[in-house]
Amino acid sequence: MENSPLSWFGFTAFVIGLLLLDLLVFNRKAHEIRLREALGWSAFWVALSLGFNLLVYRYMGRQAGLQWLTGYLVEKALSVDNLFVFLLIFNYFKVPAQYQHRVLFWGVLGALVLRAIFILAGAALLARFHFLMYLLGAFLVYTGIRMGIGGGGPEIDPEHNPIVRFLSRRLPITRHIESGAFFVRKDGLRFATPLLVVLVMVETTDVVFAADSIPAILAITRDTFVVFTSNVFALLGLRAMYFALASLMRLFHYLNYGLALVLAFIGAKILLERVLPMSMPVSLGVVGAILLLSVVASLIWPKAEEDSL
Repeated sequence: MENSPLSWFGFTAFVIGLLLLDLLVFNRKAHEIRLREALGWSAFWVALSLGFNLLVYRYMGRQAGLQWLTGYLVEKALSVDNLFVFLLIFNYFKVPAQYQHRVLFWGVLGALVLRAIFILAGAALLARFHFLMYLLGAFLVYTGIRMGIGGGGPEIDPEHNPIVRFLSRRLPITRHIESGAFFVRKDGLRFATPLLVVLVMVETTDVVFAADSIPAILAITRDTFVVFTSNVFALLGLRAMYFALASLMRLFHYLNYGLALVLAFIGAKILLERVLPMSMPVSLGVVGAILLLSVVASLIWPKAEEDSL
């Protein structure tokens, strides 16, 4: 295994096979995914990810293996913010539970294509203009401080999303969700359904969060194969993690502050690389410790329930 056309082709074919198996076999019929099923799928994706990490470690070396694991952990942790926003979007548009998996499936598929473009473009720029690494480091420190002060990621307002407003002006949209379809035909005319609007919201949300996660992983390594594959595995498990944590996410209210520290740490590591170089095992240990402490702190000091009016 190496960063070669054959590796890219084999990995792409493998991912397409997994997605087709998911869509056409395991989730062919729309249904509500309950906690037990979601936990089972989450365990499957984590195990598959760690198995691939072992292959990277064995065939690409120890450094690449540790970089892959660090990138996977960072992307997985940053994806938690996506889950909060997905929950907001689904609640806002009152998407029935049995159709949420369908939206997330196509949302993740679109995200994979967008991430590939962002990663390849970002890596090419960094390879040609090395000074951009320091701008990248400063951006991550700024993002971490902004996230820490704000206590979380960007808020998504469905009503004022410019892409959704553009879509609403250009396409006739039905008032109700029609059996999980994105388009329906009525009286000979083609109508979009609110489910298409939800899908657009999910895709634009991923673009917003990619602005943080892609720079963070490119700061860890510029090996595009390592960056992309770690991103893909984190995103593939995102749907199962959403259903598993949808009712439990508020337990981890300190995780946003942990993510802020992770981004600031990675940015500072870049800016100080010539003065204070840090090995990958130490970097991975710091990232893991920050995330673990933020989760433990959330469980020890749970968030007080707001008084109902």
